[in-house]
Amino acid sequence: MNYKIDTKSNTPAYLQLYECLRRDIISGVYPCGSKLPSKRTITAETGVSVITVQHAIALLCDEGYVEAKQRSGLFVIFREGDFQGVPATAKKASPKKLQPHTVGDFSYDILSKTIRRVLLDYGEKILIKAPNHGCTELREEICSYLARSRGIRVKPSQVIIGAGAEYLYSLIAQLYSKKIFALEYPSYDKIRKVYEAHCIKCDMLKLLPDGIDSDALRKTKATVLHTTPFNSFPTGTSVGARKKHEYLSWAKKHNALIIEDNYDSELTVSSKAEDTLFAMSGGKNVIYLNTFSMTVAPSVRVGYMILPSDMVKTFNEKLGFYSCTVPVLSQYVLAELLRSGDFERHINRVRRKKRRELN
Repeated sequence: MNYKIDTKSNTPAYLQLYECLRRDIISGVYPCGSKLPSKRTITAETGVSVITVQHAIALLCDEGYVEAKQRSGLFVIFREGDFQGVPATAKKASPKKLQPHTVGDFSYDILSKTIRRVLLDYGEKILIKAPNHGCTELREEICSYLARSRGIRVKPSQVIIGAGAEYLYSLIAQLYSKKIFALEYPSYDKIRKVYEAHCIKCDMLKLLPDGIDSDALRKTKATVLHTTPFNSFPTGTSVGARKKHEYLSWAKKHNALIIEDNYDSELTVSSKAEDTLFAMSGGKNVIYLNTFSMTVAPSVRVGYMILPSDMVKTFNEKLGFYSCTVPVLSQYVLAELLRSGDFERHINRVRRKKRRELN
């Protein structure tokens, strides 16, 4: 156990130890079912106190990486790909058991503490107007989070912050105002209403249990496809890898654009996160959308859009004049939740809770 704990670091010793153990668990040094060294052994080999080790272990237990068995020790219960890393296609849970628009029950105490910390740390900076695409701090943290959790690697310049998904739909509508959009049918009705409010013609494609009907996709004259590949509302349909590749092949063949609306995807009950079309495409011909409304609270009207790198210049030329519609304080609070790990710890807790409820 070659862990080096930096006593001069601003990061507490227990969090440093937690990160070291977590990294080795995820990488397979301690595979599922294996036993961790005892607390006394960890204490002796790292030079930290027993209390520090206990804090680190408690955090690992709380997040579902290890489990303490009485009189037996600490055992790894993390499965390969669980929570982090580039995900693989996983077995879908029955959509009938899922309740659409379930709120993630984010801790009020954590949220209130984070708000107070931001007010103290940022001071009068919260009174300064945000850059048009959103605060740099939040855009950078979103990039780091997506790289960790979704295998999406992008630059902050590709991230656009907006007040919820509907506002981001309207930006896309303005960017592609002369295109025909294909939408899933049935789907979240506001998607169609926003596009039609911008005079866009919508071709509604029948949604089958495994995704959009293949014949309907082949026949459509649309060059923009808006899809919700995970837990589509109201059907609860989740799209598998085969169908996702079909969407990407269609987009490549027709030089078309896919809008990947990935709301609610973090709260999956599967042991592995879903592959994103954005990551599968290598960041080409796919715009990725997500929000914090489901994962934090409905009142948090903050969404983000990831543009392909070759689309950033066009977006800036046509729509870069729009001011950011999200208050600076909200952006800094979300950035801090992502930076501290509180957001991901919350996601992990909710996912474990949902899995227990389905068993």
